[in-house]
Amino acid sequence: MAVMPVACMPQTNRQTAAACRRAAGCLAMLALLGACEGRQAVLNPAGQDAAVIARLFLGMLTGAVILWLLVAGLFLYVTVFRVSHMPRRWAESLIVGGGVLFPTFVLAGLLSYSLPLMSSQRTGGDGLVVHVRGEQWWWRVTYETPQGNRAVSANEVRLPAGRRTEFRLTADKVIHSFWIPALGGKTDMIPGRETVMTLEPAETGLFRGQCAEFCGASHALMAFEVETMAPDLFDEWLRHAASDAVPPATEAARRGAGIFAAEGCGACHTVRGTPALGRVGPDLTHVGSRHSIGAALLPVTAADLALWVGRTGHLKPDVEMPQYDHLLPDALLDLGRYLEGLK
Repeated sequence: MAVMPVACMPQTNRQTAAACRRAAGCLAMLALLGACEGRQAVLNPAGQDAAVIARLFLGMLTGAVILWLLVAGLFLYVTVFRVSHMPRRWAESLIVGGGVLFPTFVLAGLLSYSLPLMSSQRTGGDGLVVHVRGEQWWWRVTYETPQGNRAVSANEVRLPAGRRTEFRLTADKVIHSFWIPALGGKTDMIPGRETVMTLEPAETGLFRGQCAEFCGASHALMAFEVETMAPDLFDEWLRHAASDAVPPATEAARRGAGIFAAEGCGACHTVRGTPALGRVGPDLTHVGSRHSIGAALLPVTAADLALWVGRTGHLKPDVEMPQYDHLLPDALLDLGRYLEGLK
């Protein structure tokens, strides 16, 4: 029996083969969902709000797959199994029922289910307020306790697990979007306007957030670390975060503190307890105790801090901080040791 070349196959058979290939591709994509794990995974929720979004996504995905199977089955039925003229009454019924009534009821049901889920992220918190301001391209973070005390940080967020925390979000020059996939949904940060959301982590751990709105040359490098902590450990950390910087402990760190002052770094950065009171750039009072520098770009080591200061513009294009490539490597390393010691 001769095999008919693909080019000579009847139109309906070629369409059937194409539909089978698309089905196989969709099944392969579904299999890849098993790899959606990690600290920046939407389908690996670690908070109450993210769990709600994950359930909504899986419900809509299931509905979409069922709908696709129905449409694909109908297509195969009329093109392969029943290739014949369709009466006008049947065609009109299919258009009205499948093209008007069915989508109307399905979309109405989805909206009725999904819209109320948004209210949970707009409810009040348990007292702690975290102010986050999107800068170019980093995050200014200020914690405000119910008593009115404040602690300033940058490029990372720490939250107590089991408590609902309120976020008040704004931006400096362009629109950003605040997103911690493992904890909740996205919220836009708009210059001149404050948007409010709340998050309730369900477990402790280290996660990753990201700006989800294109904001310029270094948008892809505008991430941040998120640590959820046991409430008592978080309260202890917050008290320490509000304290002044520790003095340099080694001779190299003391030389680095002198370089920090001589180069005028205090004009842009604050190190509480020292003459450095700048408010243009990130607060560096406890930079050595953070999980990363440069908005989740590098780890916090003396060598990486020296690399960041000496090659800032190369590491993050169009960043406003100038790079101090005129400093000798030993001076940069001493400066890195001073910053690393700011625990």
